[in-house]
Amino acid sequence: MCTNHDDGHDEKLVSRRTALRGGVAAAAAATAVAAGSTGAIAADDPYADPAKPALPPSDMKLDPARAALVVTDPQIDFLSPKGVTWGVVGKSVERNNTVENIESLFKAAKKRGITVAVSPHYYYPTDHGWRFEGALEKLMHKIGMFDRKGPLTTEGFESSGADFMPQYKKYIHDGKTILASPHKLYGNESNDLSLQLRKHGVDQLILAGMSANLCTESHMREMLEQGFEVAVIKDATAAAMLPEGDGYLAALTNFRYMANAVWTTAQVVEMLESA
Repeated sequence: MCTNHDDGHDEKLVSRRTALRGGVAAAAAATAVAAGSTGAIAADDPYADPAKPALPPSDMKLDPARAALVVTDPQIDFLSPKGVTWGVVGKSVERNNTVENIESLFKAAKKRGITVAVSPHYYYPTDHGWRFEGALEKLMHKIGMFDRKGPLTTEGFESSGADFMPQYKKYIHDGKTILASPHKLYGNESNDLSLQLRKHGVDQLILAGMSANLCTESHMREMLEQGFEVAVIKDATAAAMLPEGDGYLAALTNFRYMANAVWTTAQVVEMLESA
C-alpha cells in the first residue's frame, strides 16, 4: 500500500482515507439508530460500576519504586478527528475525556519520576503482504491505519496517522521514555515491551491508551500472564462502537474480571502526587 510513492498514488490514498472515514462515521450512526438513540448515553449508564459487585474489591497499592505507566497506541489514527477511526471511536474518546486523561497521566508520571513506556502500532509495506488476516486486520490495512513507509525511514511520518498526538510528544521524546518496538496485532507478544520493563526493574503497571478492547486489553492479558501487577485506567482509554458491538463496554467487563485494579485518571494522579 505504501510502496508506490508517486503523487497520483498519494492523492488516491488521501481520498480513500477520507472516504473511509465517512463510511466509518456512517457505521457509527447506524449503530446509534439501531440502539434507538442518537449516540447519547442512556440514563442508566451501561458503563457505571455495579451497585452490588459480586467480585472481591481490589487490594492493589501503587508502588512508584516498581511501577511504570504504559500507554498503548497514543496515535493520531485513534485519538484525533483527523484519524481514520474517529468515526467509530470519537464518541467514546470524547465521553471518557481520553485524550486529556492520557496527557494527565503522562504529566503526573513524569513529575513523580516513574518509568514511562509507549507501545506503538506501525505497519510497513511488507505487512500488507500477509496471506491471512482477521476482520480488524483487514480493515486496518484497507484504510491505511498506522502505515509507515518502512522501519528505517521517517519519511512522511510526521503528522501522519501513525504519529503520536502532538500534545504527547514532549513526554515521549524527552530521552527517558521507553519507546518499544511496534506490536503488529493487539498484544505486546511481538515487541520488546516486557524486556524493557523488566530491565528497568518494573513489575507493576498503570495501563492506558487505545483501544480498550483491542491493544489495551491484549496488553493487560499478556502482562498478567507474565506476572506483572496491572491496573487499567478506565477513563484513559476508549473503543469503537459498531453494529458488531460496543468495544468499550466489552473491555470494561474484562478489565473488571481480570485486572488487579481498575482505576480512574484522577485516582492515579492523586496516588502519584501523594506517594
